[in-house]
Amino acid sequence: MTMKMRAVSPRAWGAPENLVPVEVDRPEPGLTEILVRVHAAGVNPVDWKTRAEGAFGTWGDTPILGYDVSGVVEEVGPGVTLYAPGDEVFGMPRFPEQAGGYAEYLAAPARRFAPKPAGISHVEAAALPLAALTAWQGLVETAGLRAGSGC
Repeated sequence: MTMKMRAVSPRAWGAPENLVPVEVDRPEPGLTEILVRVHAAGVNPVDWKTRAEGAFGTWGDTPILGYDVSGVVEEVGPGVTLYAPGDEVFGMPRFPEQAGGYAEYLAAPARRFAPKPAGISHVEAAALPLAALTAWQGLVETAGLRAGSGC
């Protein structure tokens, strides 16, 4: 029997009012994937732009937005050695494909997550992935900032 979960999905691409609660099948972790019980999801410009303009590529029959998440590993798929059930993680899984962060659970490759720092909440951790990656790319990759450069 397939387990169900709650999620938020746009009934049509466009206005925020198109986001509605739905019930969908809970994903199962595949090879090298973890199933994460989502405690918090971030909202970024890519989320509302996708909602307003439509998905980048092929998404499932019930599109579920949301890339930045923080939660607890519920299950691990075959081949996963990085995490175990009960581990707190955060990340930006599957970008730019459908990640499904606006749901109770999501399954994604274990390597797309990092251990959640103990000193921050799930809400704070879910706000980090895309914003921190953007800052890193701007400061380190584009501007060439290095340790000890005196900024």
